Amino acid sequence: MTTLTPMESELADRARGALQNAHAPHSGLRVGAAVLDEGDRVHVGCNVESDSYGLTLCAERAAIAAMVVAGGKRVKALTVVCDGDMLPWPCGACRQVLSEFADDCPVVVERLTGEAGRATLAQLAPPAFRFALEDGG
Repeated sequence: MTTLTPMESELADRARGALQNAHAPHSGLRVGAAVLDEGDRVHVGCNVESDSYGLTLCAERAAIAAMVVAGGKRVKALTVVCDGDMLPWPCGACRQVLSEFADDCPVVVERLTGEAGRATLAQLAPPAFRFALEDGG
């Protein structure tokens, strides 16, 4: 069983709170996420499902978007919580977006049952796609 650090526990608490607002009429799977930014501020998001499944927004990307809106630039940690039967490891799209806002960071996943897992972004997305402009911009 993975034991969470105090910081990870705080993020999990915030992600559980966001999970309560998830919009999951199709899957019934509610997911909440919390990111810690470079200023030690916490930003949360939840999944928002769409009738057009491809337009569904994952909790992780919603939390990163909330961070950007608040002026955050870098993710220091991510925690994802769900009420489903499996640990909610980020999907490929979320791993890609996360890699654009973090060099590497801890990723903690947890079920409401208390089962948890931990990995680093580098373990989850080695190496992520990066678009490099020739002028360095």
